[in-house]
Amino acid sequence: MKYFAYIIIVSALGLGIFNATKLDFNAPFEGESIVGIITILASLCAIILMLILLTSKRIEEKVKQKK
Repeated sequence: MKYFAYIIIVSALGLGIFNATKLDFNAPFEGESIVGIITILASLCAIILMLILLTSKRIEEKVKQKK
């Protein structure tokens, strides 16, 4: 599960970087720029969710060790 989360984080980071190249700062809400913004936000959400998952798994392991 841990490696799967890391793979998702790396792929989301790659997609975010790729879509950052699609942005047009002169017209950020037109054409491909809006698609780039949406996918960058989606990849950031995926990264945050995977970091929350990894943190919760670490907490679960610590709780099991104390019992």
